[in-house]
Amino acid sequence: MPQKKAITNISDVDIRLLQVFRTVVSCGGFTAAEFELNISRSTISKHIADLETRLGTKLCHRGAAGFSLTSDGKHVLEASNELFLAIDKFQNGLGDVRSELTGKLRIALFDHSTSNEESNLDEAIKRFIDKAPGVTLDISMEPPNIIEEGVINGRFNLGIVPLHRQSPMLSYSELYVERMRLFCGRDHDLFQSASDDVPLSKLRRYNYVGLSFNSPNMAVHQKLMLRKSAFVQNEESLMLLILSGRYLGFVPTHKARTLVKEGHLKQINCPEAEFSSTMAAIVRKSASKGRRTNLFLDVLRSSHG
Repeated sequence: MPQKKAITNISDVDIRLLQVFRTVVSCGGFTAAEFELNISRSTISKHIADLETRLGTKLCHRGAAGFSLTSDGKHVLEASNELFLAIDKFQNGLGDVRSELTGKLRIALFDHSTSNEESNLDEAIKRFIDKAPGVTLDISMEPPNIIEEGVINGRFNLGIVPLHRQSPMLSYSELYVERMRLFCGRDHDLFQSASDDVPLSKLRRYNYVGLSFNSPNMAVHQKLMLRKSAFVQNEESLMLLILSGRYLGFVPTHKARTLVKEGHLKQINCPEAEFSSTMAAIVRKSASKGRRTNLFLDVLRSSHG
């Protein structure tokens, strides 16, 4: 490997090689990246080798032991992420001066909303695409703290999170409500008696699973002094542990409905053990949000009354 050197002028070739590198990292290796990039593994390997030659350093380990980044590879990945965010911001800025909206709109959501009757995100997306068919949507699912941080630093243009502790750097638009109730699985001790009122003092004897980040879920569990015995990052993992029959946990009523009907879950009747979360759209207060973000925010608000 040649001695490390800096690329003083970023060319189209460098950008293409960095795109390949980022895709390989996000896919976790060359084999998975074949399908994403639609090029052969040998071509991908050559692109990475060319990039390493241009940078003068080894970026990753590949072989029988699997794919992993070197320390330099991690630095290059971080720098390339910042580069592509800057390019994306520049392209979106150019798009704002055109009559037709183009570019990419990056949206981050917290968990599932498709089964919530009060959520009209699908209607908002339909209206947005009808008005801006040239915009590419990039939607990801993340925990609320990651979404808030991402909107603040520009990684996401807009996020949808449960209202909790509001940041002074963000603007919030209330959209819809998610009703949360306490549930147990069919193998839990309380399953047979769940139709009866269960006192809070009794609930505190059982293992409870909750979200591991600052959220309404965490605030309620602390207030009720439930015995938190497992931590999860999303509602899908939380549901899995509740279904095991060894944990109690709060689940959105719309998400639990089918499982209750099929006899896999049962709601715990305890007046203190229920709450509702208001879901809100968040955008940065300070920086210019751009026409794409403003349009999507407008259709979100109108779709939710």
